[in-house]
Amino acid sequence: MEYVSSREIQLYYADTDMMGVIYHANYLKFFELGRGGFLEDLGYSYVEMENKGYFAPVYDIQATYKKPLRYGDKAFVKTWVELNDGLKTTYGYTVENGEGDVCAQGTSTHIIVSKDTFKPKSFKKTFPEWFQKYEEIKKQD
Repeated sequence: MEYVSSREIQLYYADTDMMGVIYHANYLKFFELGRGGFLEDLGYSYVEMENKGYFAPVYDIQATYKKPLRYGDKAFVKTWVELNDGLKTTYGYTVENGEGDVCAQGTSTHIIVSKDTFKPKSFKKTFPEWFQKYEEIKKQD
């Protein structure tokens, strides 16, 4: 059963570039907003992970821009688990305007590392319940 989380994005004038559209790097913040909301929906949090001695840094990130967002537009980020292989987790995203048009899409891949050594750890072994939940709700091929 695939699960997709949705969060509204507040667009600020300060988020625009000289062309009057939302600056491209802000989409990475929108992805983070979506990921945090996704975790919250499932009852997990990065704070909880960090309190247990781990971080989940970005290993890879990708974004494709389809249509500009402008100040005053309604915007939403949708988030899901694209891949969950036990070591890496890839989240998928779409950023849509109020009409449902896809303005950007992308992915971010994360690994689990120890706070002390920054060495990678197995998500499957370190957080087995969390890993299993992702297995149940990840995108189906």
